[in-house]
Amino acid sequence: MKIVEIREQTIPISSSIRNAYIDFSKMTLSLVAVITDVIRDGKPVVGYGFNSNGRYGQGKLMRERFIPRVLEAEPDSLLDISGNNLDPHKIWAAMFTNEKPGGHGERSVAIGTIDMAVWDAVAKIEGKPLFQLLADRYGNGTPDRYGNGTPDREIFVYAAGGYYYPGQDFGKLKDEMRSYIDRGYTVVKKKIGGGSLDDDLRRIDAVLSVLQDGQKLAVDANGRFDLDTAIQYAKALSQYDLFWYEEAGDPLDFELQATLRNYYDKPMATGENLFSMQDARNLIRYGGMRADRDYLQFDCALSYGLVEYLRTLDMLHQHGWSRSRCIPHGGHQMSLNIAAGLGLGGNESYPDLFQPFGGFPDGVKVHNGYVTLPELPGIGFEGKSDLYVHMQALSS
Repeated sequence: MKIVEIREQTIPISSSIRNAYIDFSKMTLSLVAVITDVIRDGKPVVGYGFNSNGRYGQGKLMRERFIPRVLEAEPDSLLDISGNNLDPHKIWAAMFTNEKPGGHGERSVAIGTIDMAVWDAVAKIEGKPLFQLLADRYGNGTPDRYGNGTPDREIFVYAAGGYYYPGQDFGKLKDEMRSYIDRGYTVVKKKIGGGSLDDDLRRIDAVLSVLQDGQKLAVDANGRFDLDTAIQYAKALSQYDLFWYEEAGDPLDFELQATLRNYYDKPMATGENLFSMQDARNLIRYGGMRADRDYLQFDCALSYGLVEYLRTLDMLHQHGWSRSRCIPHGGHQMSLNIAAGLGLGGNESYPDLFQPFGGFPDGVKVHNGYVTLPELPGIGFEGKSDLYVHMQALSS
């Protein structure tokens, strides 16, 4: 058993939208296929992966460093103890060979993307949905990490949108948010920090005017604010019952985040731009995050993959955090499987944006803020027809 080839393709996901920090007019992602010599139904098992939105494709790093290291390794050295499947942890170690610690920048995206494809292949070889494989191996929230085999297939999801774009007015913003509510979401998210505070407050009021009892709004500054601005917004936002106030300042400014808790006693969220267990640990140590109300948004596809995410979950347990406080960024099916198999609190969702890479398998609907994962092998990409056509083209 071995990996015979790893392919990467850089694909544009450009859009006219912008948040408080960047526009997406030239955004790309990497699509990866890990091709094995294992045959199922007369065809080789292929695992697929891609990186989350907001970070560019990393094909050059993959082709120059990480893919060659996997293919040059002795095949038996990448197998699990049974010898009947690949071992994602050993493959991860092969990719990280000759890499210095620290500097968790774009290489974490490159490794995380390949890692996603590896886990997809591993679950397919085992003949299980990834969420079931994870529940069997690691449990859904059990501190001893021995699998109890019981995934939670009903996963909370929220609708991420509310970006700034040319020609948007309050009417269009309200129409967008209504469309999410009409599709079954109970929590919606909009961007802040791309204009003035007064304008953002008017946008918030516009969204809240279309929400009913039991429906909530989250806001996201995408790291735009300095401390004074973050505090100014915190005071203004305190008048609302928001789901959370997200990423007010630079993701590595832990002092800003810790100070902000003195001015905002309602839920906050951050972590999508922290790309290693070590950076996540520094947030928990020094960022003033509150385990009883705040949310952590680490995204495995950007932060060295599920192998690293398991280390992060162990760290959180050691610091008294429940896995249920983790709601990953990215809106992809990999995090949905992790949420179901490991007992996370939910997942981000992009109903209309970054398609076909966001969203759910065909036929999966949101009901009262939750989706139910279907019984599909691996991550389940084959169940999303508009996405799978790109994957088939890469692996054929």
